[in-house]
Amino acid sequence: MKRIVLGLLAATALAFPALADDIKPALLYDLGGKFDKSFNEAAYNGAEKFKKETGIDYVDFEISNASQREQALRRFAEDGRNPIIMTGFSFVDSLTKVAADYPDTKFEIIDDAVDAPNVRSVTFKENEGSYVVGVLAAMASKSHKVGFIGGMDVPLIRKFGCGYVGGAKAAGATDVLYNMTGDTPAAWNDPAKGGEIAKTQMDQGADVIYAAAGGTGVGVLQAAADAGKLGIGVDSNQNGLQPGHVLTSMVKRVDVAVYNGLMDAKDGKFTAGAQHLGLKEGGVDYAMDDNNKDLVTAEMKAAADKAKQDIIDGKIEVHDFTTDSKCPY
Repeated sequence: MKRIVLGLLAATALAFPALADDIKPALLYDLGGKFDKSFNEAAYNGAEKFKKETGIDYVDFEISNASQREQALRRFAEDGRNPIIMTGFSFVDSLTKVAADYPDTKFEIIDDAVDAPNVRSVTFKENEGSYVVGVLAAMASKSHKVGFIGGMDVPLIRKFGCGYVGGAKAAGATDVLYNMTGDTPAAWNDPAKGGEIAKTQMDQGADVIYAAAGGTGVGVLQAAADAGKLGIGVDSNQNGLQPGHVLTSMVKRVDVAVYNGLMDAKDGKFTAGAQHLGLKEGGVDYAMDDNNKDLVTAEMKAAADKAKQDIIDGKIEVHDFTTDSKCPY
């Protein structure tokens, strides 16, 4: 894989190795870094799977500041990269401009929507998966008090949080401690602060903490493990980061969204428009593996699976904070 350094994008002509004649993929990660063990890394894993299966290489770039979003998109488009996939809602404004200027280029944005004839928009029903891990959190808690730590305080992350509160309270939690890490993009990559917030929540009685905070969540899981408590991972399967101390992870299949986008472009099946993926579509779920099998009892798993099926069947309607900003739980 070739990683591009875009320090002087406007002034530097970048040469890329030749790829397949009909597809020259590019992948842009949002703040937090490619190897954040979470959202961005899931995207990377999807691209790597595509590369392994097809032999088609790709270029990627990790932005370090907001101004690089539009620069990078334009640079990739000018060089004939196609499709261009990006992770994160913060690309919306830049993509809206660039997609209009490059109508023959296929774009895919993950976690938000841009209405354009050459853009595929993939969003997830994070509230559904968060509800299910909330059920598990409440059942695993001895104090009946659980915690939620979000990254940047935006409606999308409150969507995770509100769904989690709903599941936790439905399963018997008496209190859900709720904190955001910050209100700037730096909140996605501050493990130290995530750990501090987790310690504060544990001091207040929380013994299971769900982190929906990108790279910041790594610090939350570490703090929970150090205290002998339980954490819940997000986006990628983070059960193995602190084996025996991560109850589960709310997996969001960003990897599948990236892989499908690349494969569809390769096969000539790429379509624009919106895709909204929840439990029913396999877009979100909770993770079980050898790292957490001893933490989730048969009773807990049965309850989580029942909640999951009830959501799919419409028997449980999980609140969506992005359409109604009053969390009812």
